[in-house]
Amino acid sequence: MKNLPKQILKETFGYDSFRPLQEDVIHHILDKKDALVIMPTGGGKSICYQIPALVFKGLTIVVSPLISLMKDQVEQLMETGVLAVSLNSSISPDQFRKNVSLIKQKKAKLVYMAPETLLKDSITGMLSTEQVDCLTIDEAHCISEWGHDFRPEYRKLVSVRACFPNAVCVALTATATPRVREDIQKSLGFESSSAFIGSFNRENLLIHVVQKENPLSQTLSVIEKYQGQSGIIYCFSRNQVDDLSAVLSDRGFSVRPYHAGLPDAERMENQERFIKDDVQIIVATIAFGMGINKPNVRFVIHYDLPKNIESYYQEIGRAGRDGLKSLCLLLFSYGDIRKIKYFINDKNEKEKRMAINHLNALVRYTETDTCRRRILLHYFGEDIEIENCGMCDNCLEEKKPQHDITIEAQKFLSCVKRTGETFGIQHIIDVLRGSEAKKILRFNHHHLSTYGIGKDYTRKQWQHLAHQFLHKGLMVQDMEYGSIKITKKAWDVFKGEMSVYGKILAEDTGERFKAEEETVDTAYDQELFDLLRSKRKTLATKANVPPYVIFSDKTLVEMATVFPQSAERLLTISGVGSVKLDKYGQTFLTVIQEYCRNTNIEEKPLPSVRNAIRPVNGTKRLRHQVIGEMANRGTSISDIMAMFKIKQITVLDHLFKFFLEGNPLLSEDILQLPTLPSDQKKAVLEAFDRIGYEFLSPVYSALNGSVVYEDLKLMRLCYLCEKKVLAKKMD
Repeated sequence: MKNLPKQILKETFGYDSFRPLQEDVIHHILDKKDALVIMPTGGGKSICYQIPALVFKGLTIVVSPLISLMKDQVEQLMETGVLAVSLNSSISPDQFRKNVSLIKQKKAKLVYMAPETLLKDSITGMLSTEQVDCLTIDEAHCISEWGHDFRPEYRKLVSVRACFPNAVCVALTATATPRVREDIQKSLGFESSSAFIGSFNRENLLIHVVQKENPLSQTLSVIEKYQGQSGIIYCFSRNQVDDLSAVLSDRGFSVRPYHAGLPDAERMENQERFIKDDVQIIVATIAFGMGINKPNVRFVIHYDLPKNIESYYQEIGRAGRDGLKSLCLLLFSYGDIRKIKYFINDKNEKEKRMAINHLNALVRYTETDTCRRRILLHYFGEDIEIENCGMCDNCLEEKKPQHDITIEAQKFLSCVKRTGETFGIQHIIDVLRGSEAKKILRFNHHHLSTYGIGKDYTRKQWQHLAHQFLHKGLMVQDMEYGSIKITKKAWDVFKGEMSVYGKILAEDTGERFKAEEETVDTAYDQELFDLLRSKRKTLATKANVPPYVIFSDKTLVEMATVFPQSAERLLTISGVGSVKLDKYGQTFLTVIQEYCRNTNIEEKPLPSVRNAIRPVNGTKRLRHQVIGEMANRGTSISDIMAMFKIKQITVLDHLFKFFLEGNPLLSEDILQLPTLPSDQKKAVLEAFDRIGYEFLSPVYSALNGSVVYEDLKLMRLCYLCEKKVLAKKMD
């Protein structure tokens, strides 16, 4: 029994070793002891109850809040050879009956359902006649009224426990403050010693918080860096989702919207296409993503401010679940705070107070100049000793010297006092900057001595300073109305007995996120990785499952690092178990062996530290170089488009950039692509001879706009490629 969990881990799930806490939790559950399991998103919570489910003789019930989560888990288990079923409203009555039959025949090992389903007398009665060994409650923070996502139906699950007296109960969540943990344990009747709390530190997430300046431009810089890779963009409203999705689509990106206002069929189709890698980017409201176990999300952008740290942590947790480096970018604007407060004001007093406290904690997180990881982890009751995590904007940024901002503080605090301590930050800034707004004139604030004395700073610079004064305890803000009052501490500043030091935001902001030029790591073989990913997509489409259910990106990366030549060697790759080896091993081995024969590459040892092969470090090539080399080796344009999930015009831009760096274009495939009539082709080629090909605008004008720019780009490559191909043949 002791070694059985590890045996299942390898043979069924394909992993050689457990992650932190997993083995302890599994043995605790197998001893029939209740457990509260708190692990970060991507930390391996599912394994903690799935392996006991395979050891127990009876059934494991898994309560899950979303149908998409159930579907995802069932598909992954079925691919590993484990019979799991779900009981929910998305399946047909016939399938529902079949699934119930599989439970009664004792063939199904796990059954997934929503809390509402389990609470039905008919379902509880049916299950109570079976041997239920484990009751698992996923997303258990929904039980607690102190949590950010309290659901009353979850609270009712407490009464269900009595129906399964011999079942151990497991509660799992990725987001729970100490107060929420206590509430979950108390509600479920767990002992205090039942909690297993893993580190909330997701080391592979690169966390950036920047001032929102030009959000579209800032977003585009990220998307272009991660071209062809999966990402989620969170917006505050449905209208913003629709607008941003349309703009990105018009610019040629593979993108779909997701929000509650869409028809159910369209919303589910968009989510399904994203999960299956048919769509690169989802632009969504916070309704998207809960329970979606898509491991290869390479970036998460918060276009707007989330409501609280719990939501923020849960949403960035959807990035990099495969352990590979991924970006989390939050675009911060003080204007977003007002939008959130507007909706908070509709709540009752108790809820309003909690929501404001949660929002304030998030704002403090965005404004900190210390390690963001430390602040984030401390919020969840975890303290780390490192001063510099090396994976957030503050730790990566060269430390800027503190400025003496005593005079600025005196100006601001004096203005607060002279306006009667009844106005908010924005009004004080308007007075300081000499605004002629109606509100200023109505209250005669243009006659104050502080009127216009702060014109040397921009509005954003004053906002940044004002929030520093709040953090330093020089003033306090009424959370309901936003008005500012000065504190006793402020009088020491007025009298010159205390100096104030802080940061002054650079006038050009200096806070704008600028993605590094997109690069592709060659620590593993990028071309082989793309071939393996393409093969995985073909298999997944045929099986109608998400590609990561076949193998994760991390597994493919290891294959493209080691170049395994045998089934025995393939079995040593993380994520390859005996079931998947039998199912897919030879298919992937054929791709690897053929590639190695064509490139004279031999099998290599796996690095002792697997993290060393993350596709974000090491020697790098630019994307246009990779695409140019692939085209010259004979990869078709359509295959390149499919591999990187980019449009033809984007491939053309990459190839032209490749040519401008002095590389030849040898792809004869390009010559077959133009669909222009022969007379137009001839006119375009003659124009290139006459005018040149470096700039297309003069050629477009010379042809009186009769040929669109995309066709001109294609004809330019044909023009260049034909010359190179002819030169090659003449040689």
